[in-house]
Amino acid sequence: MSAEDLLARARAGLNRVEPVTAAHRLAEGALVVDIRPHADRLAEGEIPGAVVVERIVLEWRLDPGGAHRLPDLTPDTEVIIVCNEGYASSLAAADAQRLGLARATDLVGGFRAWKAAGLPVAPGGTPAVP
Repeated sequence: MSAEDLLARARAGLNRVEPVTAAHRLAEGALVVDIRPHADRLAEGEIPGAVVVERIVLEWRLDPGGAHRLPDLTPDTEVIIVCNEGYASSLAAADAQRLGLARATDLVGGFRAWKAAGLPVAPGGTPAVP
């Protein structure tokens, strides 16, 4: 199995969202999780209202029954995961679904598509959730 096969399998189970839809869902209370590295967030900016979680601890923060989950996270929480271009986020969203977050998905085109769509961007560098 190749990385492309893994990506295709992950995406087969996702209802991926386009940037404008993600912005609407964020405004309606969806949890947007930015998994991009600090250097990328610092250089390119961040989505206002997104929670920054390093990929290395993502499963622990998105486990709805875990002791280290994000505050107020439940199995019903809508979660939209964001990476640079929408590849790593697809794999991460599939992992989140396996943890019990049935409404987990990712952003088509990632942060760069969000920015290209002219949606709000804040200065980057926010510390990740520990």
